[in-house]
Amino acid sequence: MAVSSERLWHAVAAGGGSLLKDALWYVVAAGLIWLGFYVLFRRRLAARKVVSRPVQRGQIGVEVARSLRSILVFGLVTGVVVYAALHGYTRLYRRIDDYGWPWFFISIGIAVVVHDAYFYWTHRLMHHPRLFRRLHRTHHLCTNPTPWAAYAFGVGEAFVQAGIGPLLVFIIPMHGVAFLAFMGWQLTFNVLGHCGYEIFPRWFLDTWAGRFLNTPTHHALHHEKVRGNYGLYFNVWDRLMGTNQRDYAARFARATAPAGNETTTVGAEHG
Repeated sequence: MAVSSERLWHAVAAGGGSLLKDALWYVVAAGLIWLGFYVLFRRRLAARKVVSRPVQRGQIGVEVARSLRSILVFGLVTGVVVYAALHGYTRLYRRIDDYGWPWFFISIGIAVVVHDAYFYWTHRLMHHPRLFRRLHRTHHLCTNPTPWAAYAFGVGEAFVQAGIGPLLVFIIPMHGVAFLAFMGWQLTFNVLGHCGYEIFPRWFLDTWAGRFLNTPTHHALHHEKVRGNYGLYFNVWDRLMGTNQRDYAARFARATAPAGNETTTVGAEHG
């Protein structure tokens, strides 16, 4: 009984620690990107704003509050996962030598690929009319996203988004540090995807990387039009399933055109 109680408190402490870590990580990442794009270099980068209208009054406070609520959900899920791990139900491990350094890095790559597929299909499912209002509408109340919208979910969607963690540690061996590295990647990419400014050069979509990776324009269009462009990291599932926005390339070209020449076009349509 004492051992079980000790494990429970350890899981609670881990959940609380995860909550604080995620909140700090979120504030630092979103804060730095906000400071750069929306304060220090706002005028210089104005042409790269994907949705040209200004951020609404009070929008940032609402996005921050919703994101912190989501982080509370993430902390709760982390506590449950740690409790399961302490009982030997997950495939988390502590010693690098158990699987070696190659697997340490491979597991991070697998986590990214699995998460990309998980995100695409759960995200697309949440756009079903029977689920959208219950799960995903809160995130789409912002049609002009900022970095602070990265975690601005309703409670139901926060649990869906948090589901990738248990899924990974129950199906593949992962070192705790490898899992943290994956979480750092997903948060950074998520915040950049919601920054509202295009960060890539105008020739990017004409490269193999541009056809493979998603851009802030890609996700900003999803928020603006509330359909299509469901992918997270990679532009693979959207291509395979034909769900890219038809004007993705044109809007990318507009956001990356030289100042005063917004009609420049880049590449072919990516629909």
